[in-house]
Amino acid sequence: MDYHQIITIEPDKRSGKPCIRGMRMTVTDVLEYLASGMTYDEILAEFPDLTYEDIMACLAFAADRERKLAMSKV
Repeated sequence: MDYHQIITIEPDKRSGKPCIRGMRMTVTDVLEYLASGMTYDEILAEFPDLTYEDIMACLAFAADRERKLAMSKV
């Protein structure tokens, strides 16, 4: 998935943390909800402005960041 159209980084919003479509919801917020055991459907019901694609973009962003971090240590 190409998350670049969904994940935005704006220095004046949420201290420059990666956010979803310019909203105040961060990638970290979504990842923490998933890590706590919330299902996709529960997240979408709790936050109706989010879409399934937004959640997938958060996962793709996190995977890409992890891959870049691992490569920088080589």
